[in-house]
Amino acid sequence: MLRRQSLGRLCLAGTAAVLAPLVASGTTQAAGTAPAPDSVAVAAVPPLDQLTVSTTQVAFGLQRPTAITAPDDGSGRLLIAEKQGTIRVYHPETGLATEPLLDIRDRVDTSGNERGLLGLVTTADFAQTRTLYVTYTALPEGTVTLSRFTLATAGQSPIPPGGEQVVLTQPHAEYSNHNGGHVAFGPDGYLYWSIGDGGGSDDILNSGQNLNTLLGKILRLDVSRSCDGRPYCVPADNPFVGTADARPEIWAYGLRNPWKFSHDLGGDGSLWIADVGQGTFEEIDHLGAEQAGANLGWSCREGPQVFNPDRCQAGAAYVEPVYSYRTSTDGCAVIGGYVYRGEEYADIATGTYLATDYCSGTAFVVRPPASPGGAYQTRALTELTIQPTSLGQDADGELYLVNDLPGQLHRIEFGSTATPPATCRISYRVDQQWGTGFNATVTVTNIGVQPVGGWTVGWTFPGAQRANTFWNATGSQQGAVVTARNANWNADIPPGGTVQFGFLASNTGANPAPTAFTLNGNTCA
Repeated sequence: MLRRQSLGRLCLAGTAAVLAPLVASGTTQAAGTAPAPDSVAVAAVPPLDQLTVSTTQVAFGLQRPTAITAPDDGSGRLLIAEKQGTIRVYHPETGLATEPLLDIRDRVDTSGNERGLLGLVTTADFAQTRTLYVTYTALPEGTVTLSRFTLATAGQSPIPPGGEQVVLTQPHAEYSNHNGGHVAFGPDGYLYWSIGDGGGSDDILNSGQNLNTLLGKILRLDVSRSCDGRPYCVPADNPFVGTADARPEIWAYGLRNPWKFSHDLGGDGSLWIADVGQGTFEEIDHLGAEQAGANLGWSCREGPQVFNPDRCQAGAAYVEPVYSYRTSTDGCAVIGGYVYRGEEYADIATGTYLATDYCSGTAFVVRPPASPGGAYQTRALTELTIQPTSLGQDADGELYLVNDLPGQLHRIEFGSTATPPATCRISYRVDQQWGTGFNATVTVTNIGVQPVGGWTVGWTFPGAQRANTFWNATGSQQGAVVTARNANWNADIPPGGTVQFGFLASNTGANPAPTAFTLNGNTCA
């Protein structure tokens, strides 16, 4: 799974991206400037210094979750991989199912901190093909394995474990770490799979720059067909097809441990890769479809600087990361995420790539330049949650996050510190209070000219109040920050209309009213 076994959270210092000058043998692309991906017009969203990111826990009880995927079959569910070899189902209305959808614990090697069930994805046409792909480290020697299961029906549960078909394997016996393991379908319909450099440290197996091994690579496979006795085909336009002493499955190389990557499926289809560093830099890379065969530099380079000059090749072209930060200062293992393309926060977050870190939990946000050759916008924001291991998308493009030993599922929420004209008024009234608690009523008035279709009200308690039970709303509290969302029956507020909800809270002492409220991220009067 991740590079280190440390479970502690690091104090953050200097969380801005480190975009250092280049010192390399061979040619590189300038740090912080646009690579080959074509730019996609980004809506007039607020600048990154006005963007906020937060999380709301929606489920708990997971056992070391490692990956999230959403079958696009109209079910509204999320599938969550657990390290031990199980897949759980979460639905926003029914919560986390107790029984696993798939259980392959009998064949998954979980020795060491980084082995286990690592990735899963469903086919884009899952309702018709009913096929699920998983990646895991297999018993007895930790062989990195790509397998598929074809369901009798899209809703079959549980999935019979005996229906597994192994697609491709890579021996990985020497060391238990650096397995990579993420798997996803690209906009071209092909399956992409990341594998780490084989483990140990310092790229001891010399895998990163070796095209004759699948270690330290991202692969690209056509899993819709079979060729030459294999349950997959190599796309004819893969960059190393016909190259002597090179595996034709390789799409990109020079990677250390690409634990998570994603395609911008709602944008230009470009590939974002988060590569876990050795001990100096964590990095995020960005590749366009035309950059097949890209060399990300490991183990000649780590992040924006040379790591081992003996591994550098004269004349080689290394793709420079678009974002990097200091290992052991700003985190310990980068957790790659997604470019936001959902609807709920489209006005403030469209086109923004979100990643985090296993130790620091920092939200790192990146936006590509508006035109080729321009500079990337980058920023380190708040801490999301402890020990995040994976981000994921639901079928509508909304983002989720799971964390490790807490075993929780969180929904990602964006906000903005920009101050548009107030179109709402909120009143807050404490109705009753007693020695250890109180209840209160919140009235929301739409003073704008447009109807509100679905509302989220937020505030920060000035004291130690803890909201526990809500009525006419669903609510949650993280620290002092409270979020209340509409119920099914009161989502719409017409111009001039009002809605009321209430809550029960605990506190000892005075209960002063919050000083500010927001409605759907906008400050209210």
